[in-house]
Amino acid sequence: MFEQHRDTLEKALAAIAARGYWSAYPESPSPRVYGEGAAERGKEAFESYLGKPFPLEQPGTGSWIGAERSPYGMDLGVTYPEPIAEELIAAAGAAMPAWRDAGPEARALTCVEIVNRINRRSFELAHAVQHTTGQAFVMAFQAGGPHAQDRALEAVAYGLAAMTSSAASAHWEKPAKGEPLVMDKRFTVVPRGVAVVIGCNTFPTWNAYPGLFASLVTGNPVIVKPHPRAILPLAITVLVAREVLAEAGFDPALVSLAAEEGQGLAKTLATHPAVRIVDYTGSTEFGDWLERNARQALVHTEKAGVNAVVIDSTGSWRGMLANLAFSLSLYSGQMCTAPQNVFVPAGGIETDEGHKSFEEVAEGLAGAVGRLLGDDAKAVELTGAIVNPGVLARVESAGELGETVLEPRAIRHPAFPDAVVRTPAIVRVAAADEDVYGRECFGPVSFLIPTASTGESLDLLRRTVKARGALTASVYSTSPQVLDDAERAALDAGVNLSCNLTGGVFVNQSAAFSDYHGTGANPAATASLTDPGYVAGRFSIVQSRRPT
Repeated sequence: MFEQHRDTLEKALAAIAARGYWSAYPESPSPRVYGEGAAERGKEAFESYLGKPFPLEQPGTGSWIGAERSPYGMDLGVTYPEPIAEELIAAAGAAMPAWRDAGPEARALTCVEIVNRINRRSFELAHAVQHTTGQAFVMAFQAGGPHAQDRALEAVAYGLAAMTSSAASAHWEKPAKGEPLVMDKRFTVVPRGVAVVIGCNTFPTWNAYPGLFASLVTGNPVIVKPHPRAILPLAITVLVAREVLAEAGFDPALVSLAAEEGQGLAKTLATHPAVRIVDYTGSTEFGDWLERNARQALVHTEKAGVNAVVIDSTGSWRGMLANLAFSLSLYSGQMCTAPQNVFVPAGGIETDEGHKSFEEVAEGLAGAVGRLLGDDAKAVELTGAIVNPGVLARVESAGELGETVLEPRAIRHPAFPDAVVRTPAIVRVAAADEDVYGRECFGPVSFLIPTASTGESLDLLRRTVKARGALTASVYSTSPQVLDDAERAALDAGVNLSCNLTGGVFVNQSAAFSDYHGTGANPAATASLTDPGYVAGRFSIVQSRRPT
């Protein structure tokens, strides 16, 4: 199990240092990549869970719970063992010493085996992600499968690099009068304690895997608490992890599932005295609560933000519009990285097709979205379905927030007639309306904001991101000075910046091993996925020494 993964682990360590392109897990769902019949077997595996108790053996109340409903219109009917928080925490704590004593390399190689086996079940996971999040199938396969697996491997690599950055033992000699002072010293990585990962509804694997594997590789047992609407993808993950851990000779209680139908279990787990790490993705309100109340734990949160686009000028009018239209439409804007606020000078912009007034920019963007989503059958493969009633309410009431530039429309899904699908809404609001665009409006709603100048646009980007946070920012300009000013604004606000995206790279997508997701430098997130700071607080170094 271990030896076959050394090469993968070494390549991952090289990738996090070089920051170039590298991926361990192919993103194409082609049978040429994953083998003939893999897609069919994955679908059958997913369907085998429906309407049944999930095959997970772990301590519980004896009751089975679960109320997941697909955004595509069907009840999943999968039930999960109702957990007893104290028993899960106690079992996790009892499993920790042997996992700690195994050492960093053995833990890392075991984690790679877990990720590798998860990769073999990518089609199964894709269906589970699709029918809990509303993502279209290809996106569910890529983001919920290989891309999430790459993020997991990235966390393992960062964890191993941090744990092995100095020697595990040393022979120490200090010259002295007569005989030198001689000591043998050992330095042991000691895990912080039980970790809890609180999952989100929209990207249950992609957002949970970094915390799960960063904690596990550094020696901490992990309790996975999924969102009540998106349990199945993480239940499959936990099942695989427990199987691998048992085969490797470890207690499977190192990874457990804490499913619930309602709300409340996350608070119980996160504030338990034995829980020492909490990773969370979701709303700002609950993220802030965790930061205030889980005082005994290291808390990493990824919360809401107001992602901004500044348009100053462009050398590719059509490329800019097409790129922005795709970013606004992808998964119906239900991505924490999707653009929301588009700042444009009221006097218009210069382009390769001549000067464009503000109104022409608005019409151009609305037209680009309309063309992209004009064919309903093709559109649903990009938009997916609306994940929950809250998003639906926001998009349907978007017109009340300002002047409608593009109205959303309902689409009937050709394969899932009960799916809830809406195209994006674009609303014009004034620069003075920060109470509207200065907070996140999660879902397919974006704001087009006329400003006095590009300078004011950058000031608004800086101010709104500092106040509410953001995970992405982008700028379009043919001016080197404006690009430099935008970079300084992004540095001031602590947000990752993309410049002049007009091709196949989009602001709401990030590549593992190269792009950082979040910064920890603005209110949208307390950490970056993934950097050394994300793993360093999950363990300590404890030394022992004795005379030679």
